[in-house]
Amino acid sequence: MGSHHSSLFIIIIILLFSSLLVSMTASSCVPTDAGPVVKTTPLVSFLERLQELAFQTYGPKNFDPKLYVDMSLKQSLEKTEEGFRSLVKSGNGSVSVADLDGFVKEYMEGADEDLVYSEPVDFVDVPDGFLPGVLNAEIRDWALEVHSLWKNLTRKVSERVLEKPDFHTLLPLKEAVIVPGSRFREVYYWDSYWVIRGLLASKMYETAKGIVANLISLINQYGYVLNGARAYYTNRSQPPLLTSMVFDIYNRTGDIQFLRNSLPPLLTEYEFWNSGIHRVTIKDSKGEIHNLNRYYAQWNTPRPESSTIDKETASKLPNDCEKTQLYRELASAAESGWDFSTRWMRNGSDLTTLWITSIVPVDLNAFILKMELDIAFLANVIGEKSTAERFREASLTRQKAMNSILWNKEMGQWLDYWLTKGNTPKDGDFYNWEASNQNKQPFASNFIPLWISLFHSVMESFQASGLLQPAGIATSLTNSGQQWDFPNGWAPLQQMIAEGLANYGTEESKSLAQEISSRWIRTNYVAFKKTGTMHEKYDVEKCGSYGGGGEYTPQTGFGWSNGVVLAFLEQFGWPKDMKVDC
Repeated sequence: MGSHHSSLFIIIIILLFSSLLVSMTASSCVPTDAGPVVKTTPLVSFLERLQELAFQTYGPKNFDPKLYVDMSLKQSLEKTEEGFRSLVKSGNGSVSVADLDGFVKEYMEGADEDLVYSEPVDFVDVPDGFLPGVLNAEIRDWALEVHSLWKNLTRKVSERVLEKPDFHTLLPLKEAVIVPGSRFREVYYWDSYWVIRGLLASKMYETAKGIVANLISLINQYGYVLNGARAYYTNRSQPPLLTSMVFDIYNRTGDIQFLRNSLPPLLTEYEFWNSGIHRVTIKDSKGEIHNLNRYYAQWNTPRPESSTIDKETASKLPNDCEKTQLYRELASAAESGWDFSTRWMRNGSDLTTLWITSIVPVDLNAFILKMELDIAFLANVIGEKSTAERFREASLTRQKAMNSILWNKEMGQWLDYWLTKGNTPKDGDFYNWEASNQNKQPFASNFIPLWISLFHSVMESFQASGLLQPAGIATSLTNSGQQWDFPNGWAPLQQMIAEGLANYGTEESKSLAQEISSRWIRTNYVAFKKTGTMHEKYDVEKCGSYGGGGEYTPQTGFGWSNGVVLAFLEQFGWPKDMKVDC
């Protein structure tokens, strides 16, 4: 009997200990996610449910979740939901392919149907003074083909969206838009800067101003430019380059009225980035206090356009608390434009270790520095001297902060700074700077400040970094399978670094800038001749190869690739006898 009782006692102890361990594991996540959440619309919520059902019904092969949240309604949401509820579901929650096909046909409009083709008002086949430095006939003919792609990518929001906006996730923008291409059927924020650079080379000034007018209308409605012009993107922005767009258009056109109209919304956007969740305060090693900025989406559930993918990623985590935090990180990485990269991950092989809200990124702070410098210049042009002086001072303060927190003298690079747990004082007002918190991995973003301001020479560091490859600048040196990692190169990074080197002004830096430009143009040209299209990203290890990886198949079109090719050819030209193939 004694032995039976003691065995029972041991079993009870084991069970109690096991339940204690389970409860400890379940509560091991300390909820850190107290940030704001911008509510989505009833239509987006419904389309997420449709997306989920489509995934269960059609299966994962060639499934693009974004397709379903881009669809619009034929009838009211109430009637559509009635039809949705009446679908006969099997035990696992799916419906037959025939039934779901029937439902979509009866109740839904296709994802491409709320944008209509639109002829750009200022497009001509061969613009006056087009790319005067391009002396090679093959490259010139191709540049005109790339120029003609603006016609393929120009859209207007359909009248149906303006009449019944609650039937659509597309936002009712008034001016023509240029879309990136393929699955990206709407205007995107930071893409638009390089699209505009290409439009300026194409002498399409009215189309460029129309893009800015659309983005300003988003600031007027939401207080910031959205990631993209969809109802499901209202919870985040993207790298803030609107002031750069206004600055470049004004420098080409001298349009003072355009400038006057643009400045107030630019000030509104600046406040958005420099207050609340986006602002971080750090005390440096000398005891000085600095303010810098981070990405931080106003969202903590799966991204509607990638809901099935985000749920699958989060399914590896043990509890809802950690999933909520991950959803915030996924959306914040999308706000950065670098979705996704080992740059944001504590463990480069595990996407669930994203921690971008605890990172002060080099490029974001460079963009905000450029915002300050541009606003100071633009305000001065229209005689707003006090605004100009305020932003000039803000730019000097930020340069000092970036030098103190992000610059690494030994490496000769700016480095992202990680805000680690446990290094904040009890009052939580600021983080204490620690040298070990700088991320010493080489990323192309470490050199973006070169584009903004000549506050350090980084030529040697860049050349020694390993980032410059046979067909352009790699995003990182880690081949993780994520699209913002090796071996992918992206048009914006080539343009910013090459332009920064060209502006630096030494013969060596100009020569390196020209080399980056020619490698990038060559790989775009050869890939175009092979595939007939421009691509979203390229494999910089192999000339003429487009990129891959990430959560969707490689896309073609492609807005910012076209824009950077034209901007490069305008800035650097192409000699008559220079080799055009790989």
